[in-house]
Amino acid sequence: MKRSVDRILTTHVGSLPRSRALSDLLIHQERGEAIDRAALERECRTAVRHVVGQQVACGVDVINDGEQPRVGFQTYVGLRLKGFGGRSPRPFFRDFVEFPDYAELWQKRGMATSKVFDAPQAVAEIDYPDLSEAERECGLLIEVAGPHAGRYRELFMTAASPGIVATTLLNAYYDSHESYVNAVAREMRKEYERIHSKGLLLQLDCPDLAMERVGLFQKEPLSRFLEVVEAHVEAINRALEKVPRESVRLHVCWGNWDGPHVYDVPLEEILPILYRARVGALSLELANPRHEHEIAVVRRHPLPDSMLFVPGVIDSKTNFVEHPELVCNRILRAVDAVGDRSRVIASADCGFGTFAGWEMVAPSVVWAKLRALREGADLASKRLWG
Repeated sequence: MKRSVDRILTTHVGSLPRSRALSDLLIHQERGEAIDRAALERECRTAVRHVVGQQVACGVDVINDGEQPRVGFQTYVGLRLKGFGGRSPRPFFRDFVEFPDYAELWQKRGMATSKVFDAPQAVAEIDYPDLSEAERECGLLIEVAGPHAGRYRELFMTAASPGIVATTLLNAYYDSHESYVNAVAREMRKEYERIHSKGLLLQLDCPDLAMERVGLFQKEPLSRFLEVVEAHVEAINRALEKVPRESVRLHVCWGNWDGPHVYDVPLEEILPILYRARVGALSLELANPRHEHEIAVVRRHPLPDSMLFVPGVIDSKTNFVEHPELVCNRILRAVDAVGDRSRVIASADCGFGTFAGWEMVAPSVVWAKLRALREGADLASKRLWG
């Protein structure tokens, strides 16, 4: 994993907006409806070319495929692994329960999306027998990025963590939540190792480590949730035994929706546990108005020497385009908290296309935000390197 040796590098969290045509095909496929496979492959290839070109044009250093071939950042797992069926009775997040008029506003948006709250559940022993989809996705990114060599620093590929799989595609088979998480880790490690074998950075998406405090565990005491976070981090470490620490970054967030977020677990409670993850970088959302102040927590709990820091410095849930000076200031605060400019890579809070059909920021605004990210990183670089 490259460091910010001569300037602040930039990246993003993974998902980028999809076209309506691609989203519709992915949603129909997830529903088990007949689709034109050739059309899906064409749309995926076109979409990956588009988002790779846009990232390069915006000056992003560490780029990916925007998760264009996936219906959702974690729900894609239900299409790749065996042992899933039926429907998960996933509870609505606490924001939607405690603020029903906000939930009503959300419903009025009328977005046709992936199965966010009704994904399949584990109904048998899960198994990942065929890695061909992961293989194709990695291959397509490498192929499309090839002509842009020299205009970016690294390629990364996201994958769902064991914990977010287990809290989205719920358990109706295993004797405990922990047993289920470990089974998911056993199977998902195949995908993690395959991504690494292709020479790509692996990003594990782990919103469960914060978000599920207001989701699956909203009615449990904080102590129980922290036990779950510990179990999920242990499962991650087992799944990564054969992947070098420096080839993995971990993304944690409190949920990618523009809600009140007043019940989010404080970073102070979970950060020491996150530091136990066997990864080379930690990505946290720190640009939105609910969590920006928690950069102070990173200062109070210093980042382990083995980790780089990937702070969110642009918000993924608003169409405001951050001023480059604001981005610069956020980067400088992150560098001050870490104490080492080379260990900071500027990023977005979360994805811009978390699920097919779930986009809160207009595509043209996404690219404007990524350009502002680059401009802000350039300003910070001038002040840090002279």
